[in-house]
Amino acid sequence: MTGPTVAVFRPDDDRLADATDLLESLDAEPVPDPMLAVEPTGEVPRDDADYVILTSKTGVELAAEAGWTPGDATLCAIGESTADACRDAGWTVDLVPAEYTSAGLVAALEGEVDGARVEVARSDHGSAVLTDGLDDAGAYVHETILYELVVPAEAGDSVELAADGDLDAALFSSSLTVDHWLDEAEQRGIREAALAGLNDAVVGCIGPPTRETAESAGVDVAVVPDDADFEQLARAVCDEL
Repeated sequence: MTGPTVAVFRPDDDRLADATDLLESLDAEPVPDPMLAVEPTGEVPRDDADYVILTSKTGVELAAEAGWTPGDATLCAIGESTADACRDAGWTVDLVPAEYTSAGLVAALEGEVDGARVEVARSDHGSAVLTDGLDDAGAYVHETILYELVVPAEAGDSVELAADGDLDAALFSSSLTVDHWLDEAEQRGIREAALAGLNDAVVGCIGPPTRETAESAGVDVAVVPDDADFEQLARAVCDEL
């Protein structure tokens, strides 16, 4: 007897492998369906900033592979996985906000960055909440795009399952995974059926911004974990199942 089918949309690297292993340990049947692929731009963060903000493990790894280091800058990381990647690169992390979101980091920094040079290094789909919030706090903000996020050519298996009523749960780990999933359904001409199937499943979103994206598109969200952490998301959805 197999467990419930749970779609996971992480990039096809160790994150997807770890997610699949985690779901299997929770007696679920993973449906790995990467909705994001990373295309590096070749850019690196500036090295003259007072504060440097990194928002993902991918961004950290690309910067480290290019030989970049934070130097004397105050290094800020959103989320423990990003912070751990920084430490693995040999860097000291000065700040991880209690809330693993752009808004959480703005709240942690807004009293400190007036007049400071702040470098934000991330993907091409980063939220304006971070840059606008820091700008409003009086910082001189510069953004470097380290990588672009695109849809893999082979994406979409879970869309078909949802349309056929064969998907029990879905784990959306970013707003972009929601957008790409719905785009795949639209391109197949099955958006209405896929959305209906998704709304018959248990939908989990990693944080409030992802939930807002999903709900604005007509997706019924059942689970949002207390922290924006994938393992918490997976466990909470499996508990709900």
